[in-house]
Amino acid sequence: MPAEAHAAAPALHRIFTALGGVEADQAAKRLTALPGDFLHPESMTFIEVDEHQHFTSRRVATLDLYPEAAALGFDRGEYRALCRDWASRADRYRASKSAVAFGPRGRQAQRAYHDALRDLAVPAMGHPPVVRVAAPEREGALAYLRVRERLATLRS
Repeated sequence: MPAEAHAAAPALHRIFTALGGVEADQAAKRLTALPGDFLHPESMTFIEVDEHQHFTSRRVATLDLYPEAAALGFDRGEYRALCRDWASRADRYRASKSAVAFGPRGRQAQRAYHDALRDLAVPAMGHPPVVRVAAPEREGALAYLRVRERLATLRS
């Protein structure tokens, strides 16, 4: 994690541990930029589109561990509800896939951690909160309706 994100480190450590992450494996990884979906360059706002595989029981566990005062570009309650609604399907998506630092069957935990990393580290580094576009149905119009007001603030 970049040094500029140090304020997010305690919460991210709790999340990593709760997801069963292996610290030695994580420490052995090369530090690289975590790619995102979109960047609004004028405001330096990161925008992430979350398909159904982001709404797992692992993800709701991470949301429950966020600091209450965390600056978020999405409604945490809405995301918890979407996780409850979609977890039965999302928890099966690539359930057998391994992931570095999370072991066999660890891809969902890794995805949940990477989402938390973006959500907490980006604002800690002085950027606006990550705007998350919930798109579990893969319907663009519905996803846009969920976030149009937040996206409009980027233009002002």
